Amino acid sequence: MSEMTYRDALNLALKEELRRDPSVLVWGEDVALYEGSFKVTRGLLAEFGEERVKDTPISENTIIGVAIGAAMGGLRPVAELMTVNFALLAMDQLINHMAKIRSMFGGQTNLPMVVRMPGGGGSQLAAQHSQSLESYFMHCPGMRVVYPATPADAKGLLKTAIRDPNPVVFLEHELLYNSKGEVPDDPEFLLPFGKANVLREGTAVTIVAYARMAILAQQAAAVLEKEGISCEIVDLRTLNPLDTPTFINSVRKTGRAVVVEECWRTAGLGGDIAHRIHEACFDTLLAPVRRVAGLDVPMPYSRAIEKLCIPSSESIANAVREVLAARY
Repeated sequence: MSEMTYRDALNLALKEELRRDPSVLVWGEDVALYEGSFKVTRGLLAEFGEERVKDTPISENTIIGVAIGAAMGGLRPVAELMTVNFALLAMDQLINHMAKIRSMFGGQTNLPMVVRMPGGGGSQLAAQHSQSLESYFMHCPGMRVVYPATPADAKGLLKTAIRDPNPVVFLEHELLYNSKGEVPDDPEFLLPFGKANVLREGTAVTIVAYARMAILAQQAAAVLEKEGISCEIVDLRTLNPLDTPTFINSVRKTGRAVVVEECWRTAGLGGDIAHRIHEACFDTLLAPVRRVAGLDVPMPYSRAIEKLCIPSSESIANAVREVLAARY
């Protein structure tokens, strides 16, 4: 095990897979000479050359379209979009082609490709560069959706994504790149899709979260522990496939649930998760499920106002206190 940043864990996963499999390629805006907007592709061009690590034009629709063709031809492209916000320019390729080709060809072709996209708010980048769009991708069948919270998960899930025969949307929160954690050195360290991680055992309430919200949930749980409140935290890790049994079993044990997401509350995936909990745990719930989500507003540039729009450890802790005080 080695301690490294989330950024370096992703970089290590890419290097290991490029070394292991010559069909793996990396391309996107500024991924080669500039080594990526967030330096995740640092050192790749120097080691693997311009045939396998390529800078592309500023055309997201083209980046994804070429990756689809390459995957159908037997390669394993890892395409990087500079931010998830720019994926909106490639939604036709992502939704109408990438997610559907295997089905429309009757399973005669696989589509082993990964689309890496940084996203999330909190960096004071305003409304067009601070969005959390995971619900868009989770809503569409035909592609995996992954959103790791820790460096170890980032490495293990990215390696699994590259080896998967299906298209994978791999989301990365921009505020996690500098976070540190222990990461296995094993080049065969893989994490399965559809398996949530119980980050913390507890008895009073279950907090269901993912990505940066799972980290904030841990901070909230540490504060609440001093108040005698025991929180269990379930980090979803993958959004499609979604590990419903793990968080259902947790809520059946604790009797209460708080669902945390950074994306907008209206039609957010937290509503889907809360509904699954109500369907499966109605007879054992001691209080209604509480949701904590981003505000339904375009993200402001002002740092002070931006903080009000994104869930915090304090808002998560307050939601836990409220669900403990509530009764059916």
